[in-house]
Amino acid sequence: MVRNASLGAMYLEGFEETQTGHWTLKNDGHSVILQVGSGMAVSGGGLPDVYHTIQLHFHWGGPASNGSEHTVDRRRYPMEMHIVNMKSIHPNLSAALDDPTGLAVLGFFIDVVYADNVHFGHISQKLSSVAYKGQATKVKPFPLMSLLPKHNMSQYYRYYGSLTTPPCSQAVVWTLYEVPIYISWSQLAQFTSQIFSTEEDAEQVTPLQNNFRHIHHIFSRVVSASIDAKLLRGAAGRTLLSATSVHLLPVLLLGGFLSGL
Repeated sequence: MVRNASLGAMYLEGFEETQTGHWTLKNDGHSVILQVGSGMAVSGGGLPDVYHTIQLHFHWGGPASNGSEHTVDRRRYPMEMHIVNMKSIHPNLSAALDDPTGLAVLGFFIDVVYADNVHFGHISQKLSSVAYKGQATKVKPFPLMSLLPKHNMSQYYRYYGSLTTPPCSQAVVWTLYEVPIYISWSQLAQFTSQIFSTEEDAEQVTPLQNNFRHIHHIFSRVVSASIDAKLLRGAAGRTLLSATSVHLLPVLLLGGFLSGL
């Protein structure tokens, strides 16, 4: 783990505001995706350009297993949320995937407490409408920052990675935040037990569980800590993100969604 003094807080444009129009929540059979439309962007914090926010999605485990895509000191969290942003110079996702820094993904661990997260309720209260593959519903926009650990946004880790399935494009600037989002056990259970990877009229419905990629080795990538990150190792130098799971959900270029496994 290398401390990088140039990695300060990023600028999250429009994240504090309520955007106009409607957002769309969709079950694509691989994840639950919130497409947020236009109006938000991320920059600074060592990013090479301005990136427009296009969607967020989730990874989770099962009723008795955790499902984050990254681990910290071998610990896997119950869930992980990815906010996907595309470099502003690109006209579409296909072009971004040909750029080694075409996408910037903000990753947030999700941990569990006993009280509901009222802000997360903007999403969790809509999950029953997208329980089955192919279902979609409108979501009234809300300030996206209300979901995030807003007082700890300068504490993160950075590395350059890839998509998880063919073409496995080396196109992702990963930013993984140190402080998790907290939701309740009941909100977690809505994902692990009440979302299905099959259509509603399928002969046998299948719960959507464990939609994360297993941990992979870092393969000589440098993992950098921001100037305010706390969980650095000492002189022994053991990396914090041991065997980092480098990875975003696979990409399906369908209907403009960046979609998942």
